Amino acid sequence: MRLCYIDESGTPQIPGNTSHYILAGLSIPINKWKSYDNQIEKIKSRYDLTGYEIHTAWLLRPYLEQTKIPNFESMDFQTRRFEVTRARTIELQRLSKSKSKQFKQTKKNFKKTEAYIHLSYSERKNFIIDVANTLASWNDVRLFAECINKLNFNPTLARLSVDEQAFEQVVSRFEKYLQIFSKNPHCKTKHFGLLIHDNNETEAKKLTDLMKKFHHNGTFWTDLRNTIETPLFVDSELTSMVQLADLCAFCLRRYLENQEEDLFNIIYKRGDRDKKQRCVGVRHYNGNGPCSCIICNNHKESD
Repeated sequence: MRLCYIDESGTPQIPGNTSHYILAGLSIPINKWKSYDNQIEKIKSRYDLTGYEIHTAWLLRPYLEQTKIPNFESMDFQTRRFEVTRARTIELQRLSKSKSKQFKQTKKNFKKTEAYIHLSYSERKNFIIDVANTLASWNDVRLFAECINKLNFNPTLARLSVDEQAFEQVVSRFEKYLQIFSKNPHCKTKHFGLLIHDNNETEAKKLTDLMKKFHHNGTFWTDLRNTIETPLFVDSELTSMVQLADLCAFCLRRYLENQEEDLFNIIYKRGDRDKKQRCVGVRHYNGNGPCSCIICNNHKESD
């Protein structure tokens, strides 16, 4: 039995505020999830993040208040929290008094990053790198991802919307992996898989209905013989493995949109590969447009 934790990065709307939409699925053997979860919790503990969610996009933002606090780097974690909280309270009071339109967004940003304010930017980046390297060391974990360049996605020609196409692709590749794995002579029993998706009220019913159709008619690419049930939707705050899927999706999007390779090169190691070690688990949909990214070049070599 394998669990596939799914999360997204970017917005599926066209045009939206990102050029790419990424859906990533992280497949983990059911007998390993507790061990792997414990490894992530140990890393969190080193950075005083026990009990907090790993939300990569918010972790890797610059926090302007920190740069204005003298000797911030030399302070202990408790003092850092106090100083940043005080600076943020002053800023919110200033925006409130001036009736600034930025007040609501700033308050939201502060809330989203509240758990991480005791860490400097370099420490937050090191934390994400430590988590990514640990994930990359799990040789029995597989990454499946669909990366859609929305600029080249024609909704009038596509059978599905952006997010639906991404979901169908991830489900199809996960299913194919389970089928191939079950045929392995060293595998004594048929392997089944279950999808666990970050809870999103607007997506849950749509993806559940879509999955029911896949079970009845198959996807465009394959029948579903090994993937069971419809997806389970869980709060990402409560499970580290969905948070790791979020990390993978974020790293893929930042590479494709901003050519940031450091984290991409780490997590790309876990992409599902064929017998010739070509990555078949991650696809960059770029329409008919030329692309020189690592993902597309890998698929050219696979043709």
